[in-house]
Amino acid sequence: MDLLIFDMDGVLVDVTDSYRETICATVRHFTGAEVTKAQIQDWKNQGGWNDDWRLSQHMIRQCGKEVELDTVADYFQSIFHGHNGHEALILRERWIAQEGLFERLCQRFQLAVFTGRQRWEAELTLGRWAPQLTFAPIVGSDDVERLKPFPDGLLKICARAPGCKAWYIGDTKDDGLSAKAAGVPFIGIASPANPRFAELKQSLWDAGAIAVVENINQLETVLPV
Repeated sequence: MDLLIFDMDGVLVDVTDSYRETICATVRHFTGAEVTKAQIQDWKNQGGWNDDWRLSQHMIRQCGKEVELDTVADYFQSIFHGHNGHEALILRERWIAQEGLFERLCQRFQLAVFTGRQRWEAELTLGRWAPQLTFAPIVGSDDVERLKPFPDGLLKICARAPGCKAWYIGDTKDDGLSAKAAGVPFIGIASPANPRFAELKQSLWDAGAIAVVENINQLETVLPV
């Protein structure tokens, strides 16, 4: 069976009120400045900012503060996973796929995940939202030496399915560049709800997308029959 490889954030789950909000909260904590999700998307569209810890540090630096990456990451994770009785922002995520989508896809494809999250975080989210599905392998940021836009994670997954055709589904320029470097066709996701929808869509085409759809539920319209 051929292989569908999914990014997670913005593809399998809506992270508007989780990861994106965590970036806002982290920058606010260290600088007092309010950044918008549109500003975050501007950086994502440029490419090179797949790592949300480093993007948070960069946005803090843009506000005139210098904070060590480990310090930024520790606070980021405390917000994302909850601390001192505060709600974990990871709990605000929403599963995007409609009922029946993956049941149909599983009949035609193997499923895998290559995400910028750490693998245990990806497994936690998949266990919460789709315990009946098998994504194998799941490759996270802690499984590769070089993050997207490098192709290491995709190459690692494809090596486990020799001879299979593969597609990568993602929602950022870095996803597309990673797919291009791996020689894997890329299908982009651009939600009309994104504050930089037009710019995002163009960035996905620029990164080499063979198709761009509004959400994962339209995926079957662009996959081969």
